[in-house]
Order: sequence, then structure tokens, then C-alpha cells
Amino acid sequence: MPDAWEDREDLATVDVHIAAGERLVAKQSVLIEQMAERAHDTAEAERLLQDYEHLLQTWRRHRQLMLDEIMRQEGREPEAT
Repeated sequence: MPDAWEDREDLATVDVHIAAGERLVAKQSVLIEQMAERAHDTAEAERLLQDYEHLLQTWRRHRQLMLDEIMRQEGREPEAT
């Protein structure tokens, strides 16, 4: 089983992925606004935004599970979410 230090390194990687996902969501939102202003069909762009948001939510849940495991390894009780 990995130790808490290795898990913290993995947690940092997940944080990078979450930040990248947040940037994608923001960019896609702006793109949709621009498309709408130009009267373009935004349906596909909106579906992609939903996919990005779902993925971001999954990464955040994964991060919380990792953090809970780190706390257990350190002898602390995970925080209620």
C-alpha cells in the first residue's frame, strides 16, 4: 500500500488536473457565449461543456477520496463531506 507521502504527490497531480478542468470549463463557457452572440448553434458546445463539468466533478470526488485515505494513513478521521 502506498504511504501518505506518495498519496500526497498523487493528490498534487489530481489538483493539476482539476485546475486544467476548471480552465476548460471557463473557456468553453466563453466560447458558448461568443457563439450565441453570433447566432451560431451552441448545442454541441453545450454538450461538451456538460461533459467537462461532469469530468471535473468526478475528479473532485476522486480527490476527496484520496484525501480521506491520506488522513486515515496519518491516523486522523476524514472530514465529513
